[in-house]
Amino acid sequence: MHATIRRYDGVDQNRTEELTRKVNETFVPRLSKLEGFGGHYLVEAGDGIMSSIAFFETAEQGEASTRLASSWVRDEKLESILPNAPKITSGRIVSQERPLVPVA
Repeated sequence: MHATIRRYDGVDQNRTEELTRKVNETFVPRLSKLEGFGGHYLVEAGDGIMSSIAFFETAEQGEASTRLASSWVRDEKLESILPNAPKITSGRIVSQERPLVPVA
């Protein structure tokens, strides 16, 4: 399994609810249709930082998710909310204690 982490700095903090809604309504449905999709999480870290982590079976599938994210930002005209290109970390998962379970 592979993970792709995208960290966005400089996020418009007044529009994080709008961004979160758009991610859930338009990005995640497109992302989940990619081959090998294993999950997606969006993290609001505060101070204008948001990160996403997505899981795929292969590195190539993770790379496809990054291309999709880039085109999605342009298609949805989100450049003013996400003014900076993300810092991307991608790689094979080499250790896992237990499956990720969202906490409410």
